[in-house]
Amino acid sequence: MNKKGLLEKEVLSLLTKAKQRDTSYDKVLSSMCTKPHPIAIKAHMQFISSNMGDFGLFQGTKELEEEVIQMMGSMLGDANACGYLTTGGTESNIQALRTARNIKNKNHPNMVVPNSSHFSFDKIADLLGIEMRKASMDREFKADIDSVANLIDQNTIALVGIAGSTEFGQIDPIDKLAELALSNDLFFHVDAAFGGFVIPFLDKKYDFDFSVKGVTSMTSDPHKMGMSTIPAGGLLFKDKACLLPLEIDTPYLTIRKQHSLTGTRSGAAVAATYAVMKHMGQDGYRKIVKKCMKMTDTLVQGTRKLGVKPLIEPVMNIVALDVPELDEVRKKLRAKGWITSITRNPRAMRIIVMPHMNETSIELFISDLELCL
Repeated sequence: MNKKGLLEKEVLSLLTKAKQRDTSYDKVLSSMCTKPHPIAIKAHMQFISSNMGDFGLFQGTKELEEEVIQMMGSMLGDANACGYLTTGGTESNIQALRTARNIKNKNHPNMVVPNSSHFSFDKIADLLGIEMRKASMDREFKADIDSVANLIDQNTIALVGIAGSTEFGQIDPIDKLAELALSNDLFFHVDAAFGGFVIPFLDKKYDFDFSVKGVTSMTSDPHKMGMSTIPAGGLLFKDKACLLPLEIDTPYLTIRKQHSLTGTRSGAAVAATYAVMKHMGQDGYRKIVKKCMKMTDTLVQGTRKLGVKPLIEPVMNIVALDVPELDEVRKKLRAKGWITSITRNPRAMRIIVMPHMNETSIELFISDLELCL
């Protein structure tokens, strides 16, 4: 830090230069985040100083959060669900499993997760001291029920299902996993960080949320397909009692207890999420998902003509392409500005078709891919 501060225009110039070095979303096909909706940005700036870590000072913002949770709960099968807005899927998953651990109170707890689970569960195992047991996947990259069942023992505290897996966009058999959870008296968490704002608006209907008996908690991120600002994740519980194991006394705040993982929480993200959900409505989100699925179909049909097929037919706007000479092709695409990623097992080119893309850019990508093959 300089002894004497810079002029505002000098600071803004430095910021502009830094921003120019950031990657524009225009050719990003690897991100589960997208450009936030303009109304979300406006709301975010309006509430930039609101701190939900001490929401007694920001009652208006707290009321917005309560309505957001109600809207998300309605979207995910239970208007009476409770919870709060987090920094994202990782925090939500940590808190859900922390609840499960504290409720079950086992000396050597373990959780059973699909092999397709997000790397946040590796963090959970480390942070919370929970052994992670990974169930195998079937041919469609869903959790194999027999494998899950065989991993359950007397120390198992929770099962995890994925609704919109990070790599393949697949939906686990949530109903069958819920039956396993109920029959074994287990906490059942559904990670729908990406799928939560996609699956309800697909033409095909899936049983994946609180409407399935046995689902205890859910993760769903407004800052992904919800088009809110970062950081805006969502953690929802079926039963308010699930919040109790997370509470801690806060004697020097205006609230008596706090159940969030972080102390300071962004009220700006709360307002942004409220604004975009109110503005979009179900019809708006359905339109966005339809657009993304149409582009996904364009991508799959176009790459098929090149002899490149998806590992599975896309369930949502995530595609895993079986590209030959994968590393070399990705390198060539990167030289043309395209950012793609990979799946782990089997290795494939992972593409996420987000709202910042359009049909023209998808067609351009297909043309560039042909040149790189």
